[in-house]
Amino acid sequence: MKEIVHKKLNELQATAICGNDISSSCLYVSALTIMYAGQYAWISLLFVAIVLFLFRKIYGEVVGALPLNGGAYNVLLNTSSKRLASIAATLTVLSYMATAVISASEGMHYLHNIAPGINIPIATIIVLLIFTALAIVGIGESAIVAVGIFITHLTTLSLLVIASVWFIFRNGLEVFDLNWSLPISSGTIVNALFLGFSAAMLGISGFESSANFVEEQEAGVFPKTLRNMWAIVSFFNPVIALLLICIIPLAQVGEHQESLLAFLGQTTGGSWLAYLISIDAVLVLCGAVLTSFVGVSGLLNRMTLDRILPNYFLKQNKRGSNYRIIISFLILCISVLLVTKGNIIALAGVYTFSFLAVMGLFGIGNLLLKFKRKKLPRPEKARGISVVVAVTFIIVAFIGNMKLNIDSFYTFLQYLIPAFGFVAIMLNRSLLIRLLIEALEYFYKPLRKMVIFSNRYLLKMHLKINSQEFVFFTKGDDVAIINKVMQYVQNNETTKKLKIVNINKDHDDNELLIKDLRVLDRAYPDIDIEFIELDGVFGPEIIDTLSKEWNIPKNFMFIGSPGDRFSYRVSELGGVRLIM
Repeated sequence: MKEIVHKKLNELQATAICGNDISSSCLYVSALTIMYAGQYAWISLLFVAIVLFLFRKIYGEVVGALPLNGGAYNVLLNTSSKRLASIAATLTVLSYMATAVISASEGMHYLHNIAPGINIPIATIIVLLIFTALAIVGIGESAIVAVGIFITHLTTLSLLVIASVWFIFRNGLEVFDLNWSLPISSGTIVNALFLGFSAAMLGISGFESSANFVEEQEAGVFPKTLRNMWAIVSFFNPVIALLLICIIPLAQVGEHQESLLAFLGQTTGGSWLAYLISIDAVLVLCGAVLTSFVGVSGLLNRMTLDRILPNYFLKQNKRGSNYRIIISFLILCISVLLVTKGNIIALAGVYTFSFLAVMGLFGIGNLLLKFKRKKLPRPEKARGISVVVAVTFIIVAFIGNMKLNIDSFYTFLQYLIPAFGFVAIMLNRSLLIRLLIEALEYFYKPLRKMVIFSNRYLLKMHLKINSQEFVFFTKGDDVAIINKVMQYVQNNETTKKLKIVNINKDHDDNELLIKDLRVLDRAYPDIDIEFIELDGVFGPEIIDTLSKEWNIPKNFMFIGSPGDRFSYRVSELGGVRLIM
């Protein structure tokens, strides 16, 4: 069978895929921030740029050390427990789901302004179907579409800025003086900046997307995508907000909130610019839908490999796309659209709080990486105080958004709790199956035939779940680390089989290690320990060989944190997990 070769994404392609999401915020974040911060909106947006600058190094350090798909899920999986990592993954999926539906729906609202005859709900579903097909075709082909949308969007925003600056040059700053002299709608300057900042944090949603498909990017591309996204939103969002304050009376902002940039284009350049902005809005919001599909595909594939989701989702087409994940995500998006009847406000709550929670958890993951993986090589480091400050800003924004709309927070919880429930079932399915078997046996006599059939099926399922073997590669010099490995496997995995492998290139005597393993075998009677000693040199080749020979996926293999002298990067080991 011919091996599927995935073409890696270059800087422009990777930036376009995640950049369409984050740069689409320029269409609405200025209006949203002005509604709460008034004439000080551009200052709130500058604070957001500072926070994003801090997160550039936070993401760069984590993904540089652990360059695997999954974002916040990946770092927490390698620094904490699978349960905490699953919480981050669930929040990320909810964020992507809300982003896809909101972006598709908002894009069709803009299209409705151009073509009033369209049916918005049906058009929204058609958009979701189109980008499902694109995602199934393959990430390379999707990137071509994303690049076209991205370049068009940046060109349109640049034209708007140029037209606005020319308008001010010709008409002066009378409107700015009028707006600046108005009383502060939120009471004090501090409160205005606080509420404006909280609302403006939505302007960086999408920044986390690049980390969810880092394995599809060429070497060295990931930090460049972070830099590019930061530069785009740090320039356009504050500048457009300032231009709006210079040109549009604040009293008119509320009237044109849903299409404020189109109104700015109409004012500064005429109907052609307003029309161009509306078309651009449709395209870039649809591009944000594509970002959601690409990001969620990488994340859910990783979760499936780690047995949080059923193996059913691992099936790929000839182009290497996880089409079952993509189609399942489409069904989720359409069902949510139908259940909420396209209520954007309800979905906005899920979108806002999910995104902020994921950013906060990523910062916490960075701190855990510093504490638990000190020796792990990384291309750059974020200072600990910078991480704490960045996470504090996220907490402030979370609280601020609760203050702005507590009903949205309750809506967020309504989606979050069932999602957590599903993941909890998957993580504890072995225990639940065992309890179900015992419950059925309790009713053995009156339901004899049905119970026998059910028990056979459940026992077979239970055996399959627990039969998966895990591997830990040990240097053989620290039994305390192996003990922690046993604790981790016992607390986080359903497996009952663990191979402990020592690659002994120097033919050292492992008699003491074998004695220690006998003690551990008695201490953990539920786990079947098998010690294997092999000649050779530890590296990607021997990992690949053992994975194929034993039929054990590489993400079920563990190593301790490698030091600076380790010959390989973690990314070269094919998905092997760090456990201690």
